[in-house]
Amino acid sequence: MFVYLNALFVGLLIIANILGVKLISVSGFVLPAAAVAYVITYLVTDVIGEVYGKDAARKIVQAGFLTQVVAMIFIFIAIQLPPAADFGMQSEFEMILGGSFRVMLASLISYVASQNLDVSIFHRLKAKHGDKKLWLRNNLSTMTSQLIDTILFITIAFWGVVPFSVLIGMVITQYIFKLIVAVIDTPIAYLLVKWAKRSDAKNNHKTMVA
Repeated sequence: MFVYLNALFVGLLIIANILGVKLISVSGFVLPAAAVAYVITYLVTDVIGEVYGKDAARKIVQAGFLTQVVAMIFIFIAIQLPPAADFGMQSEFEMILGGSFRVMLASLISYVASQNLDVSIFHRLKAKHGDKKLWLRNNLSTMTSQLIDTILFITIAFWGVVPFSVLIGMVITQYIFKLIVAVIDTPIAYLLVKWAKRSDAKNNHKTMVA
């Protein structure tokens, strides 16, 4: 189960970085398209931390950082490579993935700050409450870390791209969106934790039998 959670975490990170270049409008609120995918990474981190411990959560954060750096390098290389004569969308390619490059840089900075803060808060609460009150540490750690993440990401990714008033509106609306998702995903956190523990117990049993 740990491998699948890691794959989900890294996959969501890369998807979020690519989607982040597009702005969407939901009921008049402007959000980066990445918001939907990225906020789920905090749920995955919390589940890994709950089941496998703080060190495992730290390692997946480090792995996610390395993966994003590698993705940035390959995107830069792909942009710089000379296009084939029959490829007539080089400017569009650069526009989308070049914007994605800036989004990835913003994501890296906000990622390091917010994900490590999320892990720290989550495990301080876990040390205090033990296995009880998963809902509290899941929500409180995500809500706090997402505030830092949202401010850093929106400012770095979209400063100078959109008017300042729109920038402030994006910070507020994205944070509200993340708060809503954090509350909604609480039952999912309980389900994933239960699933991971059960899966690991079965695998351990099979290993002992073998």
